[in-house]
Amino acid sequence: MAGGNGPWGGNGPEDDKKPEGRRPEPRNGDNRRAQGPQIPDLDDVFRKGQERLRVIMGGRGNGGSGGGSTGGDGNWFFTRQGLISAVIGLGLVWSYLSFYTVKPEEKAVELFLGQFYQVKADGLNVAPWPVVSAVIVNTSQQRTTDIGTGTGGDLDNGLMLTGDQNIVDIEFQVVWNINDPAKFLFNLKDPEDTIRAVAESAVRDIVARSQLAPILNKNRGEVENSLTAEVQSTLDSYDSGISVVRVNLLKSDVPAEVADSFRAVQAAQQERDRLQKEANAYANKVTAAARGQAAQTGQEAQAYAARVVNEAQGDASRFLSVYAEYVKAPEVTRKRMYLETMEQVLGGANKVIMDGSAQGAVPYLPLNSLIPPPAPAAGGSN
Repeated sequence: MAGGNGPWGGNGPEDDKKPEGRRPEPRNGDNRRAQGPQIPDLDDVFRKGQERLRVIMGGRGNGGSGGGSTGGDGNWFFTRQGLISAVIGLGLVWSYLSFYTVKPEEKAVELFLGQFYQVKADGLNVAPWPVVSAVIVNTSQQRTTDIGTGTGGDLDNGLMLTGDQNIVDIEFQVVWNINDPAKFLFNLKDPEDTIRAVAESAVRDIVARSQLAPILNKNRGEVENSLTAEVQSTLDSYDSGISVVRVNLLKSDVPAEVADSFRAVQAAQQERDRLQKEANAYANKVTAAARGQAAQTGQEAQAYAARVVNEAQGDASRFLSVYAEYVKAPEVTRKRMYLETMEQVLGGANKVIMDGSAQGAVPYLPLNSLIPPPAPAAGGSN
């Protein structure tokens, strides 16, 4: 069509000479470009995108020599070859995003639309993307959390108060691993901080119930075992999915500021123990001697009692026998008893016996001097 009334808005004869299929842009577009930035035409954008995709997939551009099997009409993407290539590419991308490998020391937690679905073991697994996703967790690796070493910030302080009102500086290490990856991922926000807080609380409780000396010397193993059990019990109550392998007590000592005073106290306590042992030894010696003396005195008393009883029983038996004879012959028995008694009384005395019938005896005659003194007993003193 010639003239300015054509369907493409041509205003000159040059427009009528252009071949069909390559129509010029409207004049109004020229006016818009002159007035300001032009919004790109959607057909041009779509056509350029098709051209770039075809070049990427191995085709030729519109400007290349020879149209090839796809031609230069810009519709290569919708051909059979283009669709197959697109499907293969999408399949490769989907496979790359869906298939994954889990190592023997790992486990995979699969999430279905962001929620826990299941746990997969080692090997080649598939999680259909984008509906299912997988998080791989190493369950065999032993992780460590240090407490009291200053690595946890200002709150990580190893100074603790014992049951006997002493201060001890403790540094220890919690060695742990993951036994349930699902609980580990969803029940704990910060596992490191949780373990540190639980372990510090447990060790303060144990130290508060213990004396200072056992913690520094012989009870280190007992403290480690008790601490392992308490930390594991608390983490189990949280459903943390964490297993405590062991607790390493790295340091248990008095603070450096009071080390000299503490050593002086320890020396005084050792001296006290030594003196107490010496006092106990002396007490045991004296007690043993007193017990021996008491036993001896008791045995002597028993012997004396037995002797007195036997003598009394003998005297009683003798009296009974004499009484029996006295009943039979009173006069004879009485006279014999009188003579025996006088013999016992006067047997050792110096005496002069005079018959009452003697007459003319001088009363003041010193008869005692006429009697020789008795001979001293053999072996006696002078």
